[in-house]
Amino acid sequence: MSLIVTIFVLVFVTELISWIGKSVLLEICYSLYLKIFYPSQAARQRQLKTDILNKKAELLKTSAQDQFARWAKLRRSVDKGLADLEKLNSEIASVKSGFSIRFNSVLWVSTTGVQFVVGWWYRKSAVFFLPQGWFGPIQWCFALPFAPKGSVSVGIWQMACKRVIKVGERVVKDICVSSEIKTEAETAGKTKTS
Repeated sequence: MSLIVTIFVLVFVTELISWIGKSVLLEICYSLYLKIFYPSQAARQRQLKTDILNKKAELLKTSAQDQFARWAKLRRSVDKGLADLEKLNSEIASVKSGFSIRFNSVLWVSTTGVQFVVGWWYRKSAVFFLPQGWFGPIQWCFALPFAPKGSVSVGIWQMACKRVIKVGERVVKDICVSSEIKTEAETAGKTKTS
């Protein structure tokens, strides 16, 4: 893959991750991680939650005055289930904090870190050359910091790609918002005429 496309893809992936949100990606990946590496704890947590909810529903249906022994037994069972669930949740939370640190590290290295490495490795390379005389005396700015004169450097190309992708994001958001407003206006117009 050429340098120009590689840098664009890296910048696009980084921006895509920021659009989706790191916290959303963390939750999705963590749920998969939990299901793959800790299936027994995840299943036990789900089972405890459903048992507690069922027993609470039964407890609410039971009269504390008329059926005290049954009510007390259910109450102890719910309390024990809540204690077990709390203990399990704390274990799972410690797993999540460790996963979160590793996930954020991998995400940073695979996006920002790779961009730094590519920028450093190709710091003296030209991404592409500009036509002679198009930008006059400011043409040297595009080669900053180390690329040959008359070319576009990796750093400048990364900034340009990021800017274009951000503008594209704004355009897509504006189109989506305007289409939602049109749809809502049409729906409101149809309801008023009906």
